[in-house]
Amino acid sequence: MIPPIVVTVLLALYYVAYFVLLLAVVEGVWKYLLGLLPLALAAMIIYVCIQRIFEIKKGEEDDLSQY
Repeated sequence: MIPPIVVTVLLALYYVAYFVLLLAVVEGVWKYLLGLLPLALAAMIIYVCIQRIFEIKKGEEDDLSQY
């Protein structure tokens, strides 16, 4: 259960850092429009990690074997 959490934290930090960089570099309304994508990706990654943790708790550790 630790690897999905570690990957999620690292990717979420990357996307948040990218958003902060956009705020510092881009001017005007564009910085908010361009910044929504990294924040949306970070939120999606956290959501997928939560789903994966629930799958692991149910006992579906190797869900690729179903395909």
